Amino acid sequence: MASQPSLTDLRRAKFARRTPAALSELVGPEHGTVRLPLHLAWSGLTTFDLDQPRLRMSYYRIVLAEGQHDDLVRYLNRGLLVSLWPTLRTLISRDVREVWEHAFDELAHSAQAAA
Repeated sequence: MASQPSLTDLRRAKFARRTPAALSELVGPEHGTVRLPLHLAWSGLTTFDLDQPRLRMSYYRIVLAEGQHDDLVRYLNRGLLVSLWPTLRTLISRDVREVWEHAFDELAHSAQAAA
């Protein structure tokens, strides 16, 4: 009898299916105010000023946790993600962090460099 995948394995597979093939696909905004749709920001703030560090970090946490593939490439920006990653990785779930760092060496290396 085959063993069942763990809950962690299932969560990580869910996040892995959503990730883009390359960070270069992330073409979201770098500055200004962005309103997230309700399927992403369903509780609390829905509008984020990306020029405000706390709001920018909250925005990235929400999109990484709740976004589907199309949301990730639309709302995340490669340059911002890489620059935020050393701190952002401590604020997101372990499953999201490990999936993204496994998929993108650049994120794993930026985390190691910041340590």
